[in-house]
Amino acid sequence: MGERQRVVITGTTGQLGRALVDLTRDSWDVLPLNRADTDMLDWQAVHDHVKAFSPHLVIHCAAVTDVDGCERSPEMAYLGNALTTRHVAQAAAASDADLVYISTNFVFDGQKSEPYHEFDLPNPISVYGASKLAGEIEARNATSRCTIVRTAMVYAPEGRNFVQTMLRLMGDRDRLTVVADQYGNPSFAPDLAVGITQIIERAPYGTYHLVNSGTASWHEWASEIASVSGSATSIDAIPAIEYRRDATPPANGVLKSLALPHLGIELPDWRDALRRCLAT
Repeated sequence: MGERQRVVITGTTGQLGRALVDLTRDSWDVLPLNRADTDMLDWQAVHDHVKAFSPHLVIHCAAVTDVDGCERSPEMAYLGNALTTRHVAQAAAASDADLVYISTNFVFDGQKSEPYHEFDLPNPISVYGASKLAGEIEARNATSRCTIVRTAMVYAPEGRNFVQTMLRLMGDRDRLTVVADQYGNPSFAPDLAVGITQIIERAPYGTYHLVNSGTASWHEWASEIASVSGSATSIDAIPAIEYRRDATPPANGVLKSLALPHLGIELPDWRDALRRCLAT
């Protein structure tokens, strides 16, 4: 038998990091790297922690994902999404390891009438999107052995996410209002983990859009959550202008991949993924 792949995964307390650990625990030797045990703003600490493990691969899932919080505190956003990425990416390069950086549909402005593919030019309209794009730049600058994976609307059977929030609110209320004019691809963390491992195994370095198939507005997603969970809560549609928030999400946050179908990589439909999530 060959040597087991040694992989550093940041953000293993988050949805995607946890899903990657669960998926690969029997095939990879994983070193978790989280803010609780290593200060990712401390370059030397990150470098030494990664170097001591001699990884083949570093997957950087950790991020500041509070979109509205990023808008209120841009410095927090850039420290958490750009500077930490510089440190993790440079540590991967110093260890002669491949790098996978997880990014977001928020790097786009949402003005395109069609889904965004990998070769569309980013133009973020929020601090969160700009800080994640800065992270992409840091990752690419650090190493040519870099893969960027952009995704959208991530959720899991646990944690803080739209599905769990809707289920909680549906348990408390008879009626909810949900934005109907912002669109994306609801993406199930365990499916994303499978797709990421396939990209690692099959794909050349580059940028990839990885989401569950199909698109939905937040209202359509919430309505499907109510239907699948058997909730009697009414889900009313409202325009985004009526839902006040600090950040402005892209109206069209839909991603598609031009590259992955040619590698035989496609994730299941988002409705199928949601049913599997709610069945757990």
